[in-house]
Amino acid sequence: MTRTRSRLIKRRLNITTETAAQAVVVAAGLCKRYGRREAVRDVSFSVAPGQVFGLLGPNGSGKSTILRMLVGVMRPDAGHASISGLDVIADGPAARARIGYVPEDIPLYGHSRVDEFLAMMAALKGLDVQQRRRAIDAVVERLALGDVRRSVIRQLSRGFRQRVAIAQAMLGTPPVLVLDEPTNGLDPRQIIECRELVASLAGTHAVLLTSHILSEIEKVADRVAILLDGRLLAIEDMTLADGSRLDLERRFLELTEPDS
Repeated sequence: MTRTRSRLIKRRLNITTETAAQAVVVAAGLCKRYGRREAVRDVSFSVAPGQVFGLLGPNGSGKSTILRMLVGVMRPDAGHASISGLDVIADGPAARARIGYVPEDIPLYGHSRVDEFLAMMAALKGLDVQQRRRAIDAVVERLALGDVRRSVIRQLSRGFRQRVAIAQAMLGTPPVLVLDEPTNGLDPRQIIECRELVASLAGTHAVLLTSHILSEIEKVADRVAILLDGRLLAIEDMTLADGSRLDLERRFLELTEPDS
């Protein structure tokens, strides 16, 4: 990332050099238009190592668009973003190598077996044969996929397919995991299991996830960005000064009152 862009990001976020160095995800003034519609308007935030950061908002609030700009799938019309200090446009390949991404529509090859799919994804990430074996064994154990390791993906439940998608994102231990609506389409038990999994990933990875369900974000996130119509309404710490948890539902309603 150029020095000019680095200075722009720090100035836009009004953060110190020390804070900027600590953040593994930095978004500064991101904007995106689809024709005349402004899908994302001047959104800025940062995510620290080991933190679970939630993007919360109703459908159409710009959550997925923000993620696509962060992972380099979509170029912002204005603003900048960096992953581990690398600009997502200027340093695209290096920045993407530090991200594990699970989009809302899980991109799995249904005809493949789980271990075959993971081996292919590990190879695409540039891991050599020995590294692939170690990485696959590690994610299979971490995500409790041992019993389905040789199963055909299309025969798995939605919950296990979601685990496989997260497993491929974790290959190579990227510092940042990006999860777009990870509980979408899961049954209640699978939602609980996915929530516990996300919580367990904190500390090892910075986790950036989206949801339109307040209770899901409330239970797992350390910090939350509240979005509406592409605008950032607030960034909130989920743990308050007295040690209690923020009432996210109440805060969301306060922020989205028609006259607020």
